[in-house]
Amino acid sequence: MNNLNYLTKITLSLLILTLFILGGCSSKPDLNLVPIEVTHVSQTKAWEMQGKLAVRTPQDKFSTNLYWLHTDKQDELRLTTMLGTTVMSLSNNSSGASLTIEDKTYRDKDAERLLKRLTGWSIPIESLPLWITGQVADTDKVISTDEQTRPQLIQSTTGQQPWQVSFKRWQQQSGAELPQLLELSRENIRLKIQINQWQALTENLDNQSSN
Repeated sequence: MNNLNYLTKITLSLLILTLFILGGCSSKPDLNLVPIEVTHVSQTKAWEMQGKLAVRTPQDKFSTNLYWLHTDKQDELRLTTMLGTTVMSLSNNSSGASLTIEDKTYRDKDAERLLKRLTGWSIPIESLPLWITGQVADTDKVISTDEQTRPQLIQSTTGQQPWQVSFKRWQQQSGAELPQLLELSRENIRLKIQINQWQALTENLDNQSSN
C-alpha cells in the first residue's frame, strides 16, 4: 500500500467538492488553559493555532485545514475538512507519538518517523513550534532577514536532510507578531503553512486555586 496515496485519497474523497477554508473553533483538550495577550511570542509556553497546510511531493499534492495545540509538554495536531471532519490526528509528548487515521491508531517513539512511515511524507514536529511563531533555534542558520530584522530565510542544521524555511508574510495575533505564511522545503517535499488564528495560552491559576 502506498501510504501517501492512502492518506491523499482519504483527504480528496472528503474534500473533492469543498474549498479548503478554516472551519469553526476547535475544542482543545482539557489542559486547564486560558487565552492571554502577549507582546512577544516568547512570553508564552503554550498556544493554539488554526490555518491551512498544503503538502506537495513528486507523487501528489493536497491541502487541508490544520489545528495545532502546543504546550511545553505536548503537541496535538489535527487535519480536518471545512465541516470539521477529522482526517488525521497526531499526539506527541515525552512518552511518544500516536497517529490516528480512520479510527486506527499507530504509535512510535518519534513523531516525525511515525508520520513518514504512515503517509510517506514528514513534518518537522520538533522544530515547527518555533518556526510557526517566527523564532529560530540556536542550531538554525539565518540566511537572510527583512527590513525589520525578522528572519526571512533560514536553514536547519540538524539531521542529514536540512529544512529550508521561508517566511513570506507576517501578522499581529494575540498581541504579538508572528508569521502569517511560511514555506518549508527539503529535497522533494514542500510544505506551506498559513496561520489564520493564533492564540497565546497560559495555565488557569484561578481554577487551580479553587480546586
